[in-house]
Order: sequence, then C-alpha cells, then structure tokens
Amino acid sequence: MSITIKSIKGYYFLDVWIMANIVQQATLAFCKGYLNQHNDPCGRLYDQMTMAARSVTANIAEGCSRHQTSRETEMKLNDVARASLSELLGDFFSLSLQIGCEPWSKQSANYQKFNAIQLSRPQYSDDIEHDAWVHIQNERKKFALWTECADLSTRLNAMMLLINRNISMLQKMISSQLDRFKQEGGFTENLTRERVSTQREQAVAQGLPSCPVCGKPMIRRTAKRGTNAGRDFWSCSDYPNCQGTRNI
Repeated sequence: MSITIKSIKGYYFLDVWIMANIVQQATLAFCKGYLNQHNDPCGRLYDQMTMAARSVTANIAEGCSRHQTSRETEMKLNDVARASLSELLGDFFSLSLQIGCEPWSKQSANYQKFNAIQLSRPQYSDDIEHDAWVHIQNERKKFALWTECADLSTRLNAMMLLINRNISMLQKMISSQLDRFKQEGGFTENLTRERVSTQREQAVAQGLPSCPVCGKPMIRRTAKRGTNAGRDFWSCSDYPNCQGTRNI
C-alpha cells in the first residue's frame, strides 16, 4: 500500500457526515423552538444537546481527515461521534418520557414511512462547499415534514429515529474501518513498509550483498544490544521474516 497525502475533504461525500449535519440542524431547530425558561431555566439542556450534536459532525470530519496518517485515531474519533449520538438520543428519550410520548412501534405506519426515506448520493463540482451546502439542505427537507412538525410527539419520534439511523451508519463504518485496518495495517506499519521497500531498491542499485538465507537484498544496520552493540552488520531486508545476517 503506497502512502499518499491527499485532500482532507473526503467527509463531504460521506452519507454518515451528511446525516450528522441533518441531525445537528434538526436538533438546533428543536432546542430553539421547544426549550425555554420554564423547562430549561438555566439553559444547560440546550447547551448539552446542541454541543452533543455538534460533536458528531466535528469528530466525523476530524476522523476522516486523520485517515491517511492514523487509522487508529480515525476509528476512535468516529466512536466519540457515536457516543455523542447516544448521549443526544438519551436526551430526546428523556423528554419523551417527561411528556408521555410513546415511541413509534416498528410496525406502525409512521415508523415505516419515516424509515423509508433515503439519502441521495452527492454530486459535487469543484465548488465543493457550495454544492455540499445545497445537498445537505435538500436532504434535510426530506425529513422536515417530521422533524419540524408542530406536533411535539411526532417531532420527538422523528428525532429519535434519525439519531438511531445515524448511530447505525457509524457502527457500520467503524466495523468496515476495523476490517480494513486488519488487512492493510495503519500509517505506522505502511510507513515502515515504504521505508524498507526503498532500502531494498537502494541495496540492489548499489550492488550490496544478498542474504545467505533467502537471497533478498541486505541492509546495513547497527546492533543495539549484546556483545556487538554499536557495531555495523548486514541484515536481511525481509527481517523479521528472515533472520539472515553477514559480517561487514
């Protein structure tokens, strides 16, 4: 796997990030319209809910931006985003308990209709910020009949379903990233492969010795421990798979 450092705007194309933006905007609209001095006198719930929603988009974006240099960090940040969604879901669920709003059954017509709404794939030009803004607004309108409904019960249910869908999308993405990490390794492993590959090419070009065990090019190394610590020797470039050495 060759290492390249490219644009960090890949998250603009991710459905999970687009859905997170829809969740964030819907959460902001809900908090502005519902929370007030009577049910949230100190404004703490408003802050917690809106910051949890922001954390999702921010961590997905940061995680995607770290993909090329640290897949471990990418997965951790996506997991933080998932945890923030769970926190936000808990707040909406708590509100539904307070007002006696029963969650829709999976067999109900409302659940089926809402769950059938699908995101469209983004089609961006080189004006990516503008196109992404338009795309997110268009996708947000698909859910607006529910998430901006005057009926509070409908609105709460829609938000919980929207958040659950976003959680599911993140879980699938993290699982896929973990599978790729198992197969390809992370940045550190691939950086080592790149360095060893370059050393092999240089060894061949310079006519350096071949390994007496496997025949691959050898690399000059310095012993770090033992009775020969500090002394140079020839080591097989396929170490640790091959232990072949030669004295200099």
